Amino acid sequence: MNILLVEDESRVADFIRRGMRAEGWQVSHAADAGAALDSLSRDSFDVIVMDIMLPDLDGRELCGRLRGRGDATPILMLTALSAVEERVQGLRAGGDDYLPKPFDFDELLARVEALARRPRALLTEESSRAGEPLMQRGPEGRAVGLRHTTVALTPKEHELFALLSASPGKVFSRARILSRVWGLHEDPLTNVVDVYIRRLRKKLGPLGEAITTVRGAGYSFQPEPGETSHD
Repeated sequence: MNILLVEDESRVADFIRRGMRAEGWQVSHAADAGAALDSLSRDSFDVIVMDIMLPDLDGRELCGRLRGRGDATPILMLTALSAVEERVQGLRAGGDDYLPKPFDFDELLARVEALARRPRALLTEESSRAGEPLMQRGPEGRAVGLRHTTVALTPKEHELFALLSASPGKVFSRARILSRVWGLHEDPLTNVVDVYIRRLRKKLGPLGEAITTVRGAGYSFQPEPGETSHD
């Protein structure tokens, strides 16, 4: 496994780097966002472990830039911020998971391994604007087939759609969606679920209409027979 570690605290970086290398992983270290962008322009990585508080650029902004240019590499965000709202902002920027400092190294390893196993698919903004074919990322890219059209989804979009579509007609509360898709076990008082639902509906077109809002309860998926398929 090839890891990019973006961490400006030398002691923390050295601790993580030594531990991961002991597990047999390759680790490249970037002390700031600029160095991380340089590394990503030269090499590909299985997972990015990124501190939110970087000296030259906020990690959430860096994450947003990577997603904006079509980089679907799973990102684990490290944060010393205690507020749930701060962590949710990182997830909304495109992060796939977060781990608060101080952390247990075994948990860090487990979360990185879990991210490396996730399928990846991302639609680049350039392809979207130009009407070009959707781009698949990773060896097990995930897409949703809409009869004769294939729509690529970001990792979080795919997890959300997979959760809803696996149980047609079942109502999922916002709290349950946050727990299953984002790993949050308390209500962060944000509209992150609603934002992703809107994105799914827009991307999926007619199929998106099958994602219904159950007032006061949550969301449910009720498609027409034979309307969708998964690759």
